[in-house]
Amino acid sequence: MRLQRKRWLIRAFRKRRELTAVADRTEQIRKRDILLFSTMRNEKIRLPFFLRYYRDLGVSHFLMVDNDSTDGTLEYLADQPDVSVWSATRGYKRARFGVDWLNWLQSRYGHNHWTLVVDPDEFLIYPFCDTRPLSALTDWLDASSIKSFSAMLLDMYPKGRIDEQPYKAGQNPMEIAAWFDAGNYTISRNKKFGNLWIQGGPRMRAFFPKTPEKAPALNKIPLVKWDRKYAYVSSTHMLLPRGLNLVYDEWGGEKASGILLHTKFLHTFSEKAAEELERKQHYAASVEYRAYAESLRDNPELWCRWSEKYINWRQLEILGLMSKGNWA
Repeated sequence: MRLQRKRWLIRAFRKRRELTAVADRTEQIRKRDILLFSTMRNEKIRLPFFLRYYRDLGVSHFLMVDNDSTDGTLEYLADQPDVSVWSATRGYKRARFGVDWLNWLQSRYGHNHWTLVVDPDEFLIYPFCDTRPLSALTDWLDASSIKSFSAMLLDMYPKGRIDEQPYKAGQNPMEIAAWFDAGNYTISRNKKFGNLWIQGGPRMRAFFPKTPEKAPALNKIPLVKWDRKYAYVSSTHMLLPRGLNLVYDEWGGEKASGILLHTKFLHTFSEKAAEELERKQHYAASVEYRAYAESLRDNPELWCRWSEKYINWRQLEILGLMSKGNWA
């Protein structure tokens, strides 16, 4: 495991050559700042709300990688005063789906900072997030000697066709994608890395009903007190050293955890899925996007009679999808 981690770090160091700084404002970063890292392509429509959401939570600086966007994403990010952005025109797949790029940036700028790694369609919900900033959570984690914080990915979707209501820049996407599956989740343990592997929800139900083992993983560890010796292995599903993956209580209790509200399923999704299927830059020859394209062609609706409408984090805690643990 130690040798594998070193290989990932060496690989990230080499992949730094694929990043070109477009707006480097990292001199603004202060010692206790919470940093957000993300890689994206053609997400300009999502960025106004995404940046506002995380600024309101308490993120101080954004370090972003734009992968050859054609919709003005790069220019929009470069104009933001609290954003540093790099351009990467090489293949997303050959950078281990962007993990190499972000591993390098976190190693270079995230050392000794709490770092949050999320996609532009992911919104972190944690216990008391309606009354406490993100710094309250990280202060408690520091005081408890906890270095990593998990959040299950919860797929959100509209009631009706996913292309029925257009999404507008700056709009809260949860106003449209307000529904989720309250159950239908499976959990197993990855013996090699020690993390939990979660699958299920609407993507398993609608896109992989015959091959549920191919459904996307929903377990994520997006918030970490970073050290330059750390490395993400596969997206934010797991890290090395493997002790960072032990984000659950093995003795029958509950550790604090969060949720990433995943707002992929807006009216822009069908076009995005078609583009990514053609680019073939995603995992397993884009099998996930092939399933999306085939299923949505016949039935572009994810809502069902068991769907639950999102209210707040306490609702998710009652449903057992997240926990405040012993944080009070």
